[in-house]
Amino acid sequence: MKRILENSIFRDKRYSLLLEDLDRTKHDLDSAYTNLSNAVEPDLIDCYIYQVQSVQMRYQFLLSRVKQIEDSYAKNPLEVSGS
Repeated sequence: MKRILENSIFRDKRYSLLLEDLDRTKHDLDSAYTNLSNAVEPDLIDCYIYQVQSVQMRYQFLLSRVKQIEDSYAKNPLEVSGS
């Protein structure tokens, strides 16, 4: 039983780092939306539109990686940490 817990997805360092990065990216996305909603200069509006799009792409990428790890764990929980 201890071996299963050691190989748990929650002990996988890569998974933990992805979750932390996903959380930071969510915060960055919230900040970019706030900046966009408060911008009045056309150049700043353009800048924040690009920033929102960029952070959205990063968030989608990280989310897909997290889901991929979770799916791998669901299929075979004992091999995730070793890959």
